[in-house]
Amino acid sequence: MRRNKEMKNIKFKFTSIPFALFILLLAAGFFLAVQANNLARQVRLQEMIPGIPIEILPGMNVSPSPVEEIPEDELATADLILLGARQEAKNRTRYDAAYTAISYPGGDVTSDRGACTDVVVRAFRHAGIDLQQLIHEDMKKNFSLYPQKWGLGGPDPNIDHRRVPNQACFFERYGLPLTPEVEGHLEEWQWGDVVYWRFPNGRDHCGIISDRTNGDGIPLVIPNAGLAKEEDCLLRWEITGHFRYPASADDFS
Repeated sequence: MRRNKEMKNIKFKFTSIPFALFILLLAAGFFLAVQANNLARQVRLQEMIPGIPIEILPGMNVSPSPVEEIPEDELATADLILLGARQEAKNRTRYDAAYTAISYPGGDVTSDRGACTDVVVRAFRHAGIDLQQLIHEDMKKNFSLYPQKWGLGGPDPNIDHRRVPNQACFFERYGLPLTPEVEGHLEEWQWGDVVYWRFPNGRDHCGIISDRTNGDGIPLVIPNAGLAKEEDCLLRWEITGHFRYPASADDFS
């Protein structure tokens, strides 16, 4: 009798393991299905009611974007800039604009945090362009031409490139200034472009234009206003600048 009971216990243990695995797989499948359905629902809502925000979240079943389907050896500068910015969104980089002493050139704050300007800096570095060095070198030669808002007596390679007005000034001088208008000018908004906004409270903000669009064909943007995201926010705030760098159209072909 005791032997029969032990055999039943052993049999129960072996049969319970596959059952538990089945439950775990079922739960995982359900979670992924919910994520995909949420994204599809967001897209449907956006098509029906313009203004509903779309946010690309990690783990969502999203088809490759146009740039992600380009062979690696055929990627242009704009493609690399976008992919660098998208990595920030995938990393869910936390917003932190604190002054930090960093190396020069090629210096950076810790990879899990950064400001909106760090999205732009890291995006361009992914394309082999170091804005820290470019902005610092230009400010050393032309300091008086840059915004005088922080009481500095000269350039500071730790922070100059991480300030929105300085970035905008650099792109105004050396990039290709483009229209801030969106309606009727969608063809001018290309992925890899940099956009600058002003919040209602007067603070500045920036992001990188995506190759994904909402239901109206308006491109998503990758900024960091708390957490780096790829989202439908181009028209959310007042646009104060729109630039392409390098300025040559050949570099973005």
